[in-house]
Amino acid sequence: MKKIFLIGLMTIFAVSAFAQKKDKEGWYTLFDGKSLKGWKASENPSSFQVVDGAIKIDGPRAHLFYVGKVEKADFKNFELKTQIKTEPKANSGIFIHTEYEEDGWPGVGYEIQVNQSHGDWRKTGSVYSYKDVKETYVSDNEWYTKHIIVKDGKVTVKVNDKVINEYDEDKDRGEPVGDSKKKLSSGTIALQAHDPESIIYYKDIKIKPLP
Repeated sequence: MKKIFLIGLMTIFAVSAFAQKKDKEGWYTLFDGKSLKGWKASENPSSFQVVDGAIKIDGPRAHLFYVGKVEKADFKNFELKTQIKTEPKANSGIFIHTEYEEDGWPGVGYEIQVNQSHGDWRKTGSVYSYKDVKETYVSDNEWYTKHIIVKDGKVTVKVNDKVINEYDEDKDRGEPVGDSKKKLSSGTIALQAHDPESIIYYKDIKIKPLP
């Protein structure tokens, strides 16, 4: 009985300590590959499930927000890396500097597009509607690395280590930021389920806070 109790305590400790450890290069893991601990889904939670060590997105519109303990889920300058795989005609996105919203499309922060073959002409790497990418750099049904760097009013997007978009909010926005909530400030990240025909996989999600 005592042994079982100790194992239980060790398990609880391991779970609670998850994502609090950073590696030697300063990266924190945000997804444990087994559960959605530290994440909160809006409106249609069933659109997200863990399959074979990845977050599988399959279902109606919803957004999965990071609400864990790393930096209290409030990131300003950071690097974010993840492995992504899209199925044909899939549409998704990674929101940055956002906050939890129960319904609808997030009205806070920017969306970094994920789309190889969906009908939307804005493709992977677009800072959606502010600085868009028309070309595709990877194919559906293959894993690729997406690397987003947010630093002092600028966003750099890399796909498989190649820079495909650089957004400078002061120069590229085309309009004053003003009181808009769609701007660089600070906040959490979120993964998008766009529609029931979009199937996407995310894994190896990690973040490195920057000064």
